[in-house]
Amino acid sequence: MAPHGDATPSPWLRRWAHLLPAGATVLDVACGHGRHLRWLAARGCRLTGVDRNAAALTDLAHLAEICVADIETGPWPWPGRQWQVVLVTNYLWRPLLPTLLQAVAPGGWLICETFAAGNETLGKPSRPEFLLQPGELISVCAGWRVLAFEDGLAAAPPRFVQRIVARRPAAAAVQPPAAPLAGEPEPVTPG
Repeated sequence: MAPHGDATPSPWLRRWAHLLPAGATVLDVACGHGRHLRWLAARGCRLTGVDRNAAALTDLAHLAEICVADIETGPWPWPGRQWQVVLVTNYLWRPLLPTLLQAVAPGGWLICETFAAGNETLGKPSRPEFLLQPGELISVCAGWRVLAFEDGLAAAPPRFVQRIVARRPAAAAVQPPAAPLAGEPEPVTPG
């Protein structure tokens, strides 16, 4: 994971970017200075970024729909809106997790990478509310297709992380009406 101010996109995102369809809609949560927005814009994605730091977002409006919002204390800026990909790196606010899962469109992807328990032995973040517990992302994505999951010590710089790439189940196909049972009248269509 890149230190603040580093423009290098996450290797986790780069590793799984082939899953993004051409022109994919992507929400970058806590996007900071836009290292992922810049990288994804060069790949033709349609982007939305949210962060509470207005100064960090000043030069991103030409790349993405930008929203300055404190998503921890304020309302979610896009109730009911969904993206093909929701990207979360170096950020954890547990009360927001259900909202983020709902923001992934059916058949879309959650790509997430953040700090995990054990990191307190190496540096910051060190407070438990900012560290995922063992297997926590797997639990959060219960019922989704988990394509990749990692939980452990990463190098350069040393840190404990959890990473997941999970696909939300596609919407159920619309079923044609069932044939009437014997003895039931046929449905009538106005016409």
